[in-house]
Amino acid sequence: MSDYSHWHLVCYDIRDPKRWRLAFKLLKGRGEHLQYSIFRVRTNKTGLENLRWELSKILKEEDDLMIARLCPSCAQRIVDSRTEVNWKKPPEKFEIF
Repeated sequence: MSDYSHWHLVCYDIRDPKRWRLAFKLLKGRGEHLQYSIFRVRTNKTGLENLRWELSKILKEEDDLMIARLCPSCAQRIVDSRTEVNWKKPPEKFEIF
């Protein structure tokens, strides 16, 4: 199975403040907070499925979740007003032996 990761935009609209905080804390540990309910996450297929599973335990039927995968060329065309954000360069990979 491929370990190749992609950028994903994770956007949510959660009606209950308690559930919103739980989702925020979960995503804060996995990605970068861009706006109120929008995160960017770089993960592979397995990591994305794990994230979706964990979010499904928090969200209710009235809540909304959208995850959009960005191909490398799409990620390079992202316009962001914050200069420190760099979508073009993937984070460094470290191996633990």
